[in-house]
Amino acid sequence: MANNPRWTAQDLPDLSGKTIVVTGGNSGIGFEAALEFARVNADVVLACRRPESANEAVAAIRRPHPSARVEFIPLDLSNLASVRQFADAFRRSRPALHVLCNNAGVMAIPYRRTADGFEMQFGTNHLGHFALTGLLLEPLIASGGARVVTVSSGAHRIGAIRFDDLNWQRGYRKWLAYGQSKLANLLFMFELQRRVEKAGVPIISVACHPGYAATNLQYAGARMTGSSLLEQFWGAMNRVFAQSAAMGALPTLYAATSPDVHGGDYIGPDGFQEGWGYPRKVPCSAGARDAAAAARLWEISVQMTGVRYDALVPRPSSAERSSTA
Repeated sequence: MANNPRWTAQDLPDLSGKTIVVTGGNSGIGFEAALEFARVNADVVLACRRPESANEAVAAIRRPHPSARVEFIPLDLSNLASVRQFADAFRRSRPALHVLCNNAGVMAIPYRRTADGFEMQFGTNHLGHFALTGLLLEPLIASGGARVVTVSSGAHRIGAIRFDDLNWQRGYRKWLAYGQSKLANLLFMFELQRRVEKAGVPIISVACHPGYAATNLQYAGARMTGSSLLEQFWGAMNRVFAQSAAMGALPTLYAATSPDVHGGDYIGPDGFQEGWGYPRKVPCSAGARDAAAAARLWEISVQMTGVRYDALVPRPSSAERSSTA
């Protein structure tokens, strides 16, 4: 990146032969990332909850790129049964997965629970992606050098993991709940990297954030509460302060493809307070690097989802193998 500080989608390599899954690829930065992946010949799978908007996204990608390899497979991250169905469908259709973009999410919404009883933001943004990644380990490993890209947010800095009340049964505050889910994304990214290294598995785990990009994410909470005033507020904020969704997708594209990216990297915009700009490696909070909290959250996530990551059991050393021979 040092030789090209303004990396753009035009710097993407040819991705022929690569399979990429983008959760939430029907809109916002997920759609923009999927569009660019398809442009450079990747086999792109849109993992989305709403079939109508997903099919519209597929058509929108194919209009400028008629030969694009793009497909929609249903996925509702707020329902673990749907996550398992997606993973089963993907494994039946494709032997390998080269990039998993854990992109979809919800932000600052009124209190809701997932189909499995989890607080919606934690359940969707973290637990759904935790389960999905674990269920796709086999094709990720089969690719021989996969990347798992987890989309976090600058809001992780206001987050804290409420181990005594992960589901916010007491004193729900929507922005702090969002911050918890985005902090969980980073803890997951770092812990996944530690575990793939210990297991000797050819996967790198990285994270990114889009800065402030104009997408539908900002409007969801306002629409769920029926607040036209809040919806107008976000519209004005987006027009004045936000960068485009295409610019917001650059950290995802860079994290997914750049040879300068290594396991444990966190990519965000290079502009003022990481609000906009071109992708670069950025710092995260000390809390996001808390290895003890990450390990604890991992074990709790296994219990909550039932997804065990058995392929990441550390391999015994040669000395350990000799001692048991």
